[in-house]
Amino acid sequence: MKKINRRAFSVLLLALLVIAGMVLYVMRYVDHGKDWALAFSRANSGSTGELLDRNGVVLASFSATRNDYNPDPEIRIANYHVTGDYWGRTGTGILSTYWNDLQGFSLLTGTTEAVDKSFSLNVDAELDRAAYRALAGRKGAVLICDYTNGELLCMVSTPAIDPADPEAVPEDGAYINRCLSAAFVPGSVFKLITTAAAIETIPGIENRQFYCEGVTEIAGVEIKCTGDHYSQTFEQALANSCNVAFAKISTLVGQDAMIRYTRDYGFLDGHSLDGIPTAAGSFPLEFVGDPELGWAGIGQSTDLVCPYSLLRYVSAIANDGVLCEPKLIRDGELSLRYRMIEKRTAELLGQMMSYNVAYHYRDTVDFGGLDLCAKTGTAELGDGTSHAWFTGYLQDEAHPYAFVVFIEQGGGGLSAAGAAANEILQFAVNR
Repeated sequence: MKKINRRAFSVLLLALLVIAGMVLYVMRYVDHGKDWALAFSRANSGSTGELLDRNGVVLASFSATRNDYNPDPEIRIANYHVTGDYWGRTGTGILSTYWNDLQGFSLLTGTTEAVDKSFSLNVDAELDRAAYRALAGRKGAVLICDYTNGELLCMVSTPAIDPADPEAVPEDGAYINRCLSAAFVPGSVFKLITTAAAIETIPGIENRQFYCEGVTEIAGVEIKCTGDHYSQTFEQALANSCNVAFAKISTLVGQDAMIRYTRDYGFLDGHSLDGIPTAAGSFPLEFVGDPELGWAGIGQSTDLVCPYSLLRYVSAIANDGVLCEPKLIRDGELSLRYRMIEKRTAELLGQMMSYNVAYHYRDTVDFGGLDLCAKTGTAELGDGTSHAWFTGYLQDEAHPYAFVVFIEQGGGGLSAAGAAANEILQFAVNR
């Protein structure tokens, strides 16, 4: 009897080991079956593939024996967050996100289909290089798109790494795509949202005067400005980026309306860039009272903005209020289009952003030859440093470019981000 029990136990143990082995195999198959099939397919078919920029520059390639990148190290680093890498260390690049998916792997059959293994992106590798150089070693983000069709021409996040050197020790934050995967205190670029909300909710706002002596009180709380602007129009208040005026305007709009416009313009939600998720932003959603609402309306308080969300917004302003959703992959499909902003509101915003440049910005940065509509942002962080922002678009039929330039703890919006934007845009239109 004991002998029979031992045999039964041995058979049961063997069965359990077989089941455990099958479970382990299935788990590994689900996780790695795609890689096994692709490796077998490449080894036996000699297949190769290339990831190309809009001009045919090879950003990455693979073959049966090796995976590779562009031979120019600066091109590799500047385009790192576009291409990603073959190890998935950054979550937003094409290789990291779904390069293998484009090989047609079927989990059900364990086979790959014959698909076109060379495909193009809308980004311009040389424009990314120019943006990388303009950031000059500072942490930051640059985005440029064609606002008439949504083609994403430039996406650069720094710091980055050289994907061809997997043993290199990355700088802190190098795997984070600051264009898509993070949100930051916006400072005065947020006034573009407050401006739109005011145009649509405060009758006759364009004809009002706002007085600033450098500080105001709202319910006993001081709101400080960067200067004494005295009597100014609504248009001049935006050009001066007057905190006093826009804190008052925010309270006139009201918190409920500010939340509604912030949400409707896409700043509170994450989005998708060809299947790549982007970060959500924030704005005070619980009742905070007029003083805190004033700070929120000028881009401080608990406000956070993802650079990609800001790019979508200024693209819509530039295109008479119609957003062409940005596209990274050059697949021949038309960008999704929809009205984000009322046409009259977009027109007034554009006129005011053009006035910003003519009235205020050109005294600091020479934007020679660029017909520019823009807004600066200098976001105070409470530790004596500031994020630098510069966003807007070109009124140029040959170069219909919307842009966002962000420099983390970069200082002044105009002097730092504005100067970098000028360098990048001059390259874009004159190359």
